[in-house]
Amino acid sequence: MNSIGSIVKIVENPCRKISSENNITVEFRAEIPQIRSKAIVKLIFWGKLAGDVINYYKINDYIMIEGYLFSQSKEASNLIKKESKEVQIIVLKVYPFLLNVDHLNKKI
Repeated sequence: MNSIGSIVKIVENPCRKISSENNITVEFRAEIPQIRSKAIVKLIFWGKLAGDVINYYKINDYIMIEGYLFSQSKEASNLIKKESKEVQIIVLKVYPFLLNVDHLNKKI
């Protein structure tokens, strides 16, 4: 199994999508901090967890995630026929780690 548990930093606003089967998903890019470089991954949330992520988490928040890791090939550009791998994580559990206090005060 390709399971992963990590702390990530949210680098783009969560985006809600509805699939053809009327399933709600939320997708956004996040950064996994590393010693030498930073890895950018795409996080995917389903169902009730997707709604919670939209409501509570914003850019620059740090969250702890647990899920499954996989990669998907995609074409880099039309001019260059080189394929690159996009790392994606289907998140099963999420925990707040360091949240930006500004947007939390607005909800109260």
